[in-house]
Amino acid sequence: MASWETLAAFAVLTIAVAYFPGPALLYTAAQTIAHGRRAGFMAMLGIHLGCYLHVIAAAFGLSAVFKHVPELYVAVKLAGALYLVWLGIVMIRSRLGGADVEVAPPKTVKRALLDSFIVEVLNPKVALFFIALLPQFVDPASSLPVWAQFLILGTIVNFAFSSADLVTVLGASAVIKTMKTKAGFAFGRWLGGSLMIGLGVKLATDKG
Repeated sequence: MASWETLAAFAVLTIAVAYFPGPALLYTAAQTIAHGRRAGFMAMLGIHLGCYLHVIAAAFGLSAVFKHVPELYVAVKLAGALYLVWLGIVMIRSRLGGADVEVAPPKTVKRALLDSFIVEVLNPKVALFFIALLPQFVDPASSLPVWAQFLILGTIVNFAFSSADLVTVLGASAVIKTMKTKAGFAFGRWLGGSLMIGLGVKLATDKG
């Protein structure tokens, strides 16, 4: 592995990137505001699990395909963006069932896990982020294989990102506690859906 000084720089950079407001934080906030804290936690878990696919792809060089086949990068990016827009529209049009408007149906909570996993997997920028960041902190001369170093460093990054998502979910859940009426929760779904649609449009039009 790299030296302790290099790993310390890696830790500082990882925390800074993880807590900088970005698509994942906006997404978890939108899920939490629209469907409650449990859905927010499931969204966080879905993103965490989806991120491991990018870590594994980076470890074995699969993510480099996006750099060499820009058409594939654009196709995956647009697919992810359209999926976000569709989720936002569904979120705005959804209706809570049952008497307790503060608790999302179990189906909605489980769906948040699957949707979040798909959203993360369909975000090629995450793949490019890992192949841009991790090689800077890998030591080819180490007795530990390069792919193993990729997996270790990628896992550390993933947990740092998830800690930021956790803070976001807790903060957003504190906000929705002020919305106790059906009208308040309807506004929450509208706000969360609007965030999803806006995020999808941004990802689709972003040239980076």
